[in-house]
Amino acid sequence: MTIEVEAPRITAPAKVNLFLHVGDKRPDGYHALQSLVAFTRLGDELTFSRDPELHLVLRGPFAGALEAEADNLVLKAARALQAHAGVTHGAAITLTKNLPVASGLGGGSADAAAALRGLSRLWELKLCDGALRKIGETLGSDVPVCVTCTPQWMEGRGEKLTEVKAVPAMPIVLVNPGVGVPTAKVFAALKERRGTGLPLPPKMETPAELLAYLKDNSNDLEAPARAIAPVIGEVLTTLESQDGVCLTRMSGSGATCFALFDSDEAAVKAARAIGERRREWWTAATQIEST
Repeated sequence: MTIEVEAPRITAPAKVNLFLHVGDKRPDGYHALQSLVAFTRLGDELTFSRDPELHLVLRGPFAGALEAEADNLVLKAARALQAHAGVTHGAAITLTKNLPVASGLGGGSADAAAALRGLSRLWELKLCDGALRKIGETLGSDVPVCVTCTPQWMEGRGEKLTEVKAVPAMPIVLVNPGVGVPTAKVFAALKERRGTGLPLPPKMETPAELLAYLKDNSNDLEAPARAIAPVIGEVLTTLESQDGVCLTRMSGSGATCFALFDSDEAAVKAARAIGERRREWWTAATQIEST
């Protein structure tokens, strides 16, 4: 008797760099990094069902931004998984794109990681997280950290990961001004860097402990990104002016910025106010997921 596998539905949550320090450029052309990475409850969504061939359907508010891509990262992940497992299975994949594209939230990488997780389940491959991360390394620097979607201490070019046991949940507001900031251009404009000499972070069980730790760190890419796209400064200033805000920062190489708040009510109110004031900006209130 054949047991039918339930069609997986996988969330690809937004990745947030709570801080990001840059070190020297490596022989392979990548920069050494250190970052405390967290994930939010908000993200893209992927569904999978059996099909003789690989197909990808795009839906959601930001689907249009991906339609011009000749080869979506989700399909690249699917083919990489096929090659690793030595299978020729197909799948019908639907990607509901809720997050802005190329926004510093790891959207494409999170989608690729979700594809690895979902297809591994659909195809009954029984691969561990470590194996999926190894495949993810071939797809992009941010893919491995998105495999488990849990808070991680990220080093190397993104492939060296240590799970952080205690990061508290906190309300967060995400704002993207709708401008593209090419990652390579941001790194090329980088003038000052904190380096990668920090030890693993301490155990942080309360929002106050997390905030105290983050205030001693920063995002080295924020200054060059602001020089390229001054609107990032406008976003940060707008977030800083909201009631209940605890900390503001840019995520990744931009252009999405975030603010941590002291309550869900304050975060929702701030997101609503910013959205009404700047309708051309994408704004969302959500929460950092705790460990």
